[in-house]
Amino acid sequence: MMEYQILNAGFFYADGGAMFGAVPKKAWNRKYSSDDQNCCRLSMQCLLVWNEKQVILLDTGIGTKDLGKLSYYRFEDLQDISIQLKQFGFSPEDITDVVLSHLHFDHCGGCTYYDENGKLKITYQKARHWVSKKQWQNFLNPNRLEDDSFRKKDMMPVYDAGLLHILEENAILSDGFRMILYDGHTRGQIVSLIDTTDGLCVFAGDVIPTKAHLSLEWISAYDVEPLLSVEAKVDLLEIINKGKTFTVFYHESNRI
Repeated sequence: MMEYQILNAGFFYADGGAMFGAVPKKAWNRKYSSDDQNCCRLSMQCLLVWNEKQVILLDTGIGTKDLGKLSYYRFEDLQDISIQLKQFGFSPEDITDVVLSHLHFDHCGGCTYYDENGKLKITYQKARHWVSKKQWQNFLNPNRLEDDSFRKKDMMPVYDAGLLHILEENAILSDGFRMILYDGHTRGQIVSLIDTTDGLCVFAGDVIPTKAHLSLEWISAYDVEPLLSVEAKVDLLEIINKGKTFTVFYHESNRI
């Protein structure tokens, strides 16, 4: 069994129509609030899990670099995950593994940062960084719909340092920690299943980004392959609905 702690990296705003696709606002707004600009406040909920042998971080939030270029998203209340670790007796050097659900900037931006001299550094310099093969290929050669979602500065230093580990199929990271691959929102997302003292934890990433997206047909317009999103959600919900489980919804932040 692993211990765990949810770490909130902060919030940003995304268009409600984009978040809920073909679902009418009258329907989705009953489950998820929006502001006067029709934007939904989204969180970036990362997860820290650990046992005697490993300290694992799941996603890293947007981080601290180059945020001016992303002002459209109105980032607010940002928290540096690497600093939050101290509250639980850890430092960035203690992280053994970073599991990245996918490589959109709001999930992996915190993998690197600029130091006081303006040099780009790796945040978790001793950690293996896990990414699926499909997602890495997508990162290197993005399709038109996702091109703006990937930033080379987030991950290329990790690759150059030999810290990137490629996952080609479902795998076990350690006792009580499984990684399952899904397509839909983007290719090769990693959903992590962790045996904790409170039951099975499902870190759903953007397969199910908020509680409102539990409805099968509620698919984000950001998803590049919506039919595969439905298939992924069906499969994941079978896991969620079995036994004692709880789910971390990365973007859930239902308040304005």
